[in-house]
Amino acid sequence: MKKKTIMRSFSLLQEAIVPYIPTLIGQLTHKLLLVSKNPSKPHFNHYLFESLCLSVRITCKANPTTVGSFEEALFPVFTEILQNDVQEFLPYVFQVMSLLLEIHSNSIPNAYMALFPHLLQPVLWERSGNIPPLVRLLQAYMEKGGTTIATTAADKIPGLLGVFQKLIASKANDHQGFYLLNSIIEHMPTEALIQYRKQIFILLFQRLQSSKTTKFIKSFLVFVNLYGVKYGAIALQEIFDSIQPKMFGMVLEKIVIPEVQKVSGPVEKKICAVGITKVLTECPAMMDTDYTKLWTPLLQALIGLFELPEDDSIPDDEHFIDIEDTPGYQTAFSQLAFAGKKEHDPIGDAVCNPKIHLAQSLHKLSTACPGRVPSMISTSLNAEALQYLQGYLQAATVQLV
Repeated sequence: MKKKTIMRSFSLLQEAIVPYIPTLIGQLTHKLLLVSKNPSKPHFNHYLFESLCLSVRITCKANPTTVGSFEEALFPVFTEILQNDVQEFLPYVFQVMSLLLEIHSNSIPNAYMALFPHLLQPVLWERSGNIPPLVRLLQAYMEKGGTTIATTAADKIPGLLGVFQKLIASKANDHQGFYLLNSIIEHMPTEALIQYRKQIFILLFQRLQSSKTTKFIKSFLVFVNLYGVKYGAIALQEIFDSIQPKMFGMVLEKIVIPEVQKVSGPVEKKICAVGITKVLTECPAMMDTDYTKLWTPLLQALIGLFELPEDDSIPDDEHFIDIEDTPGYQTAFSQLAFAGKKEHDPIGDAVCNPKIHLAQSLHKLSTACPGRVPSMISTSLNAEALQYLQGYLQAATVQLV
């Protein structure tokens, strides 16, 4: 029977095959071990891994604790594939491992921690087909074990940031570098990153100066605002200005205000909206320094993010296929359909409606400095944006004082 037929049978039968999964997994892992010696049939191999993923999904949906049984069956085979450097199978192995690790509750088993240093080896990151699944796997490590890594593998944090540095230096893979960085910022303890934060921003600015692309700008905006959400608007302003005086204002004026309209994706837009709201309402420097002149333009840009169509324009000189990092033959990355990952919202229910959140935050700011917020808005905000803002205030049942 072809593996594609097996996969379809699994998909149709779903929970009905749960009692037979242990037997099926034994046969599938045996077959996997055999074909790993000579992976000459790419379609067969793909559906073999799809069948494994579907088995995991079906069984663990019914009983998440069974994930340990899958790991017990699969890890010896995966270890052999990794040790023998079976290049065709590595992207698949990383995807299945991500799926397994993501099923765990907020902990990371010892077997994964033992493997963690090996995932940072530069040779793995030289192959373009490994990059998307490896980034996802490291994101799973951050989500499930950020604190564990910070306490028991702190010496590996420089290697983790080295991966980020390599990825953001590439036009082809910089977005993957930001995926990894965002997970590090979100899930690792604050104190574990203090000594590295400034260098992270310096690396990003070096890339901005050497090769600023639309894709990089969009990812940079999401990261900057996620940083503000995680650590606060004051910390964001201070880290920019510690690199160079008045740099925070330059970033707002030259990047955030003119470019935020290009951010795409509901989660990405939400992160930017909440981050900008924090800068507007929780950063004293925006009210009492040279940065005050940027307050209303930043509010105008945020309302534009809410209400105007996305700016999907790309400069003419960016219409190219980038192959800078992939000379010669490279194993392609093939996404496993049944290893798919749900989109993650790092803000979650803390902010359900960013427009209401903006209105509530502006109301709180206005009570702290009566008269100033309505004055800045009435003198500088354009009429259309003002109308939208009044709608947010009404929906939130608050007013500015």
